[in-house]
Amino acid sequence: MIRQRYLRRRSPSILIALVLVMWSTVAQTPPQSNKYSWLDGRCRWGSIAERVQPPTGYERPESVPGTLADWLRHLPLRAGKAPVRLYDGEERRVQGVHHAIIDIDIGDKNLQQCADAVIRLYAEYLYSLEEYGKIHFNFTSGDTAWFSNWLAGYRPVMDGNVVYWSKTVGVDTSYENFRRYLDVVFTYSGSYSLSQELQPVGDVRDMKIGDVFIQGGFPGHAVIVVDMAVNQATGNKVFLIAQSYMPAQDIHILKNIQDAGISPWYSTEFGDRLITPEWHFCKDDLMRF
Repeated sequence: MIRQRYLRRRSPSILIALVLVMWSTVAQTPPQSNKYSWLDGRCRWGSIAERVQPPTGYERPESVPGTLADWLRHLPLRAGKAPVRLYDGEERRVQGVHHAIIDIDIGDKNLQQCADAVIRLYAEYLYSLEEYGKIHFNFTSGDTAWFSNWLAGYRPVMDGNVVYWSKTVGVDTSYENFRRYLDVVFTYSGSYSLSQELQPVGDVRDMKIGDVFIQGGFPGHAVIVVDMAVNQATGNKVFLIAQSYMPAQDIHILKNIQDAGISPWYSTEFGDRLITPEWHFCKDDLMRF
């Protein structure tokens, strides 16, 4: 660990700052007009807000453009009732748990699983705002992987239980390089490390879009709140949750198998346990970036 701290003190902060400025300067498209970088100009089939209507009597509160809530609420969906596919292109064996599929790639490796899907969405949101210096996640070892280091050409080197960063390649500001960074994060992070980074919400009635139900473990699981609506007469709130699972698969919006009347929405008045099709969470498992 001494070696690791020493190398971090010598990190090239000036070079990284220059790279971030350069990337911001050469960007050709404002973040608001290119919010979902992975689409690469492909046709969209409607967003969550456009295609998933709240239960009767509920309305979506307005969300401010540029916020995480607005970004998640307008995530693009795949056309129709597409099946959930695994990273190798095969259909997932169990197809009855999802309401819709978020139109985002999963790569061709078994990496983007449950907590990784949460990491992917949050990182993509920051990337869409060009907030590159805010993109960082911890490995299970506790070491922090800063995207600013990565884009400057530094790569993690594993030396037993010690991780240090060494400059091995040139500066690369492409989106493809950002995805390679995420694949490394997916490899060395998981529900345990992510649960250590997030902050407890305390009361599910204070839930916000972007909050995460997470149980850190080996294995653990995580789902992310991607939309909310409120009943103005009663004040009751409902929410949508999305997940990936094991093996790596399409990120999908979950059905509510406990209450078909409001499915795929869930009420914040779910009691002590949030029962999803493939995992049970406690109300104290709600956390926030």
